[in-house]
Amino acid sequence: MLAGVEKTLADCDELAQHFADRADRYDRSGSFPFENVRELRDAGLPCLTVPREYGGAGATLSEMTAVLQRLARGDGSTALGLAMHVHILGHLSENRVWPAQAFEQLCHEVVTHGALVNSAASEPEMGSPSRGGLPSTTATAVEGGFIVNGRKRWITFAPALNYFLTSATEVGTGESRDEVPGTGVFAIASGSPGVELIDNWGDGLSLRASGSCDVAFHDVFVPASWHVEMRRPGERRGPALPPAWSACAFAAVYLGIGEAAQTAFAAYAKRRIPSALGKPIAELPTMQRAIGQMDVTLRAARAVLYATAERWQKQPEQRADMAADIATLKYLCTNASIAVTELAMRSAGANGLDRQLPLERLFRDARAGLMHPPQDDLALELIGREVLSGEC
Repeated sequence: MLAGVEKTLADCDELAQHFADRADRYDRSGSFPFENVRELRDAGLPCLTVPREYGGAGATLSEMTAVLQRLARGDGSTALGLAMHVHILGHLSENRVWPAQAFEQLCHEVVTHGALVNSAASEPEMGSPSRGGLPSTTATAVEGGFIVNGRKRWITFAPALNYFLTSATEVGTGESRDEVPGTGVFAIASGSPGVELIDNWGDGLSLRASGSCDVAFHDVFVPASWHVEMRRPGERRGPALPPAWSACAFAAVYLGIGEAAQTAFAAYAKRRIPSALGKPIAELPTMQRAIGQMDVTLRAARAVLYATAERWQKQPEQRADMAADIATLKYLCTNASIAVTELAMRSAGANGLDRQLPLERLFRDARAGLMHPPQDDLALELIGREVLSGEC
């Protein structure tokens, strides 16, 4: 249990207001919100899912979800950046798949310096790793470590990261030349010679301030101590548990974006008084029905999200059978955000297109939720297979 959880959530509400005040400026410029990152670090939020034994807060899945949901009400870009970091540490804390010394060192840097990490997995040729395929990025074994070469896409928060957790096809590590290469994960320090950030994200459709740049690795040396995972083709390490930490993190961010749209539209409806009407449009049944529809949509998604996160935390023996539950919460929350932001835009009419309201930005930001795994098609297939596997 997170110590002082109520104060932490109150701090998140205050930070969300700061982020909201800056969100339009960063969205217009496509620049990276370093001051938001500084405030996240000052508040100690990168330590949330670091285990208590290493000086962190040891936040549970539902506590992390609440934090990200509240931050996203202010700015989805910043909340998503923190979401990437804390879900990775939450997963690692729960599963301990890294060498103990490497994980302890990473936790020390997070607690001491506010270090931030994210995965570097997607590639221009391969697309999302959730669709399968070996990385074209390579890690060649040399004395004392590896030389990494390649290019990764969509590295959220790239300008603020301290480590890129980079997947690469290992070269020169097999016992025979005929052995099928495996995939390794390497924690590459951002300041390593040969690491290049390619700022090609700021004018994208959604989350323009998320710093989701490409990163290129040019003969980057990685010490053997930061070779943190290895997977041979077909190899399974322990029980195949569904990705609860990442799914809840993504769901929380997009749920928060949808909530922000509902709040913004409700405030607009109460102050908008057309001359022909002579009263706020909030008094019109059509507007009340629209806001009611938004609220019902968000309530349903929120209920499933938190019920599933609590079950994951309190009934660990059921985790292996929760894949459909995890896919469901992510599907519901991201699509709720899309539905609510669209309804807010429709209800606001032409004023919804004006940047004086945040609705058009929230409308755009919500669309990014479709791109995070599990994507809708894979989520629905998984859920459908579970239904079909039961008694009909």
